[in-house]
Amino acid sequence: MKLEFEYGQGTMSADLPDTADVFIPGITVPDPPCIPEDQLVAATRKSILHPIGMEPLSQLAKKGSKVVIVFPDRVKGGEQPTSHRKISIPIILEELYKAGVGKKDILLICSNGLHRKNTKEEIFNVLGADLFHEFWYSHQIINHDSEDYKHLVDLGTTDRGDPVLMNKYVYDSDVAILIGHTQGNPYGGYSGGYKHCATGITHWRSIASHHIPEVMHRKDFTPVSSHSLMRTKFDEIGQHMEKCMGKKFFCCDAVLDTKSRQIEINSGYAKEMQPISWKTADKRTYVNWAEKKYDVLVFGMPQSFHYGDGMGTNPIMMMQALSAQVIRHKRIMKDNCVILCSSTCNGYFHEELWPYIPELYRMFQKDHMNTLADMSRYAEYFATNQEYIRKYRYGNAFHPFHGFSMMTCGHIAEMNTSAIYIVGAQEPGIARAMGLKTRATFEEALVDAKKKFVGENPNILALPLTFKTAAVHLCMKGEGQ
Repeated sequence: MKLEFEYGQGTMSADLPDTADVFIPGITVPDPPCIPEDQLVAATRKSILHPIGMEPLSQLAKKGSKVVIVFPDRVKGGEQPTSHRKISIPIILEELYKAGVGKKDILLICSNGLHRKNTKEEIFNVLGADLFHEFWYSHQIINHDSEDYKHLVDLGTTDRGDPVLMNKYVYDSDVAILIGHTQGNPYGGYSGGYKHCATGITHWRSIASHHIPEVMHRKDFTPVSSHSLMRTKFDEIGQHMEKCMGKKFFCCDAVLDTKSRQIEINSGYAKEMQPISWKTADKRTYVNWAEKKYDVLVFGMPQSFHYGDGMGTNPIMMMQALSAQVIRHKRIMKDNCVILCSSTCNGYFHEELWPYIPELYRMFQKDHMNTLADMSRYAEYFATNQEYIRKYRYGNAFHPFHGFSMMTCGHIAEMNTSAIYIVGAQEPGIARAMGLKTRATFEEALVDAKKKFVGENPNILALPLTFKTAAVHLCMKGEGQ
C-alpha cells in the first residue's frame, strides 16, 4: 500500500506491505462526541457555576479580591474560535464581575513554565481578540517567568522532599483559577489538573524533581500512566501549593478530542475533579484497538510541531518526539520493535528557540557520553547558565533545563526498541551521532530491519499524522489500560 508520511514541510511516500495496519487518531476509531458548538457556552457555564468539591466563584470572590487566571501556553494547542480558553475565561470574568471584583484586580498569566515565553501574537491567538484587547494594553496579561525571583515564592518541600517554588502573583492572590486541558500527555497521563500548576507556574528546581531519569526511566512511566511516580509528584506539588497558600485552586478543565474540541467540561477542586475528567478522557485517549503486537512502527516527523519550528530536525528534540510515541504505544509494541521515521534531519537546530542544544549535542559526542541519560550530570551547569537564562527571559527561548527533560525522555526510545531508522536525513551524520540508523527511503529501511531485527513477515503499524493530531495511547483489544 502507498502511504504518505510527514517530512519537513511536506510528505514522503512509502510503499508498505498490504498486510500493514494503519491507525489515524480520531478516524480509525472515532472520538467520543464533542459538545456541539451552540451548546459550548451553556455547558461551560454550568460547570463553572457548579464546581466539584469547592465553593463557586460567587462565594470565593468579592469586591477588592485579587484574582489570577492561569491559562496554558501555545504548546497545548487549541486556537480555534471555540477553544476552551476563549469560551471559559469570559464566563469566569462575568462571574467575577458579578461578585464585585474590579477589572484592575485581575491578572492573566500564561503558564509557560520552562517553555519559551509566548509572543504578543501568540497570546492574541490563544486568547482571541476580545480578551487580548481587554487586558493586554493595561499590562494585565503576562508570561510566567521562572527566573524572576522577585515574583517567585519558595514554599520549602513536599513531604517527599521535592522543592516547591511558585509564581508569587498566584500565591498572593485571593482567588487562583487554572484553565486546563485534559488531553493525553506522555508525561504523567494527562495535561491539566495539578500538572498545570506543578509545571506551568513553578521553577526549574521543582521540575527537576520529576523530569529526570530517576522518575522517567521507571517501569511505571513507560507505557504512559496516570498512576506513575511523576503524576504522584505533580499532585503532591500542587497540593503543597494549596496548603501553603491556604486556598484551593479553582480549576476549569476541558476534556479535548483529536481536534481540540471540548468533549466535557469539569470545574472545581483538582483533587476531586481530576479523576472525573480522567474517566471521560480515558474513553478517548486509551484506545483498546490492537489485535496483535507490532514489530515495526512507521511514521513521519514534520519540521515544525508541538514545541516549535525545528523540532523535527533538531536532534535532541527529535529524540524526545520519537520517545513520546514509544511512551504512548509501548503496550502494542513487541520487545524487539523497530521504528522507521522520516525526517529531513538537515542540521536546523533553531538556536533562537533552543540556544543551548548545539552545546549539548557537541558534549554528547565525547567525555564518556554513551547514552542521553549520561548527560544529566550537567543539568545544573546548564540550568544556571546566565546567558541561556537571559535568552529565556528576554529572547523567547526555552529554559536551559528544558533540554534535560528532552534528553531524559529521548533515551526512552533507545531503551524500548531494537533500532530506529531515520529515513531521508539530509545530514545523516547528525542522526547517527544520536545512535540512530539512516536510510534514504522507507523501503530500504524496511529491508534492512527485516534482515537484522524483525524477520521477513513483521507486523507493521503505520501512523500517519501522528505529530499533526492530538495523539492517543494505543492498547491491546480486550485488555485494560
